[in-house]
Amino acid sequence: MKLKIRKGDTVEVISGRSVDKGKRGEVIRVLADEGRVVVQGVNLRTKHQGQVQSQGRTVNPGIVKLEMPIDISNVMLVCQKCGKATRVSLSREEGKVLRICKKCEALIE
Repeated sequence: MKLKIRKGDTVEVISGRSVDKGKRGEVIRVLADEGRVVVQGVNLRTKHQGQVQSQGRTVNPGIVKLEMPIDISNVMLVCQKCGKATRVSLSREEGKVLRICKKCEALIE
């Protein structure tokens, strides 16, 4: 499945929990098989973590906030040029897939 959102893109949450709706953040990880993305500062969950030792390193215990994955259909790519959440069209040139903003028709890097 070819996804139009990649790691490092800025996205806006368009649906889901009212706490997260309208937030913008950077994509940390894309889970293509599941159709989900992890966005920085969105869908935060609290995890109570115990002390763990592995390979000579110790992870301190405590309460940790983690970003959890959200469905890719709940986010929309933000164009770098116009600064608005937009749909994306794909075009092929010289064997490369280019992403183009539907609102201002700018090339998305």
